[in-house]
Amino acid sequence: MAKKLLVTFGEIMGRLEPEGYMRFRQGMPGKLTISFSGAEGNVAVSNQIMGGLSRFISAVPSNAMGQACKDTVRKFGVDTSFMYTGEGRLGLYFVEAGANQRPSSVIYDRAYSVISETPADKYNFKDAFKDAGWFHISGITPAVSKLAAEASLVAVKEAKAAGVIVSCDLNYRKKLWKWEPGTPQRELAEKTMREILPYVDVVIGNEEDAWDVLQIKAGDTDVHSGKLEIDRYPDVANQIISQFPNVSKVAITLRESISASHNNWGAMLYDGASKKPYFAPMAGEQYKPYEIKNIVDRVGGGDSFSAGLIYSLMDAELSVNLQDSLSYAVAASCLCHSTMHDVNFSTRDEVFSLMKGDASGRVKR
Repeated sequence: MAKKLLVTFGEIMGRLEPEGYMRFRQGMPGKLTISFSGAEGNVAVSNQIMGGLSRFISAVPSNAMGQACKDTVRKFGVDTSFMYTGEGRLGLYFVEAGANQRPSSVIYDRAYSVISETPADKYNFKDAFKDAGWFHISGITPAVSKLAAEASLVAVKEAKAAGVIVSCDLNYRKKLWKWEPGTPQRELAEKTMREILPYVDVVIGNEEDAWDVLQIKAGDTDVHSGKLEIDRYPDVANQIISQFPNVSKVAITLRESISASHNNWGAMLYDGASKKPYFAPMAGEQYKPYEIKNIVDRVGGGDSFSAGLIYSLMDAELSVNLQDSLSYAVAASCLCHSTMHDVNFSTRDEVFSLMKGDASGRVKR
């Protein structure tokens, strides 16, 4: 069976951070490490590394930094032929890696980036979707600017017109959503995403996104307490499908934050057709999250879950059973917490190994 092509659309940026776990005021002046990433680009690269086929649509500056961004995703085999190159700057974000009781922190510097200034008609979405099987976008892209929001809406419409499955990670970012003065960030996010979601088949989010974007809450869950009422999440998914009948599946990642270095990690996948929820990982008949006690880098963890889920739902073997599809996605994203930077470098075989219970971390000789 021929592999299905995944297309993603979003911003790729420079990620800058001080060495180790230093804070900016502690490490500056000094060295900053730069890498290139962004939610949808992370998904495209991770899917390619696991053995899928990916195409990334974005807009980058017509200079050496823009070319470096293209090179970063292209070296893994991702198709960059539909990336637009224009005048302007590269968006940046600065990361302080958290540890123990000190959380990680992100500072955005994305105003006037090329993608925020690029209108929808500069992208050739129609041709990009001709040979595609899946399209993925996140709530981060429309949060960047009005033009990026308009391009996102055009993209999902073109994908549906081409008969492509569409997924959207709600990915609410409070520090963004400032492009309509006078409208609070949360209200602007809800208004914009409610225009996009009627064209989406698979909704992905975390325990906060459903509330922040759609005002749907999982009981008395307090994500900051480290405890989640997971039995409430099927109802959250059902409410999303009730509001958007076009949605066939809802996936919610379940992160219990004990500290910045110690998280419990799992997810739920709700199938709208059967009205059945699936949870992973499982210990027999009981949900038992992965205990990640020494997180290396959690930025990009949600993107690695999206990539794993999309890959598994397009895979001939893994898509047969939704429990297997979800278990693969959760294992993939668990492994992502063990590597630096946003992209998940785990291969299909490595993910399968964890799925089958090999969590020892012993050296493979």
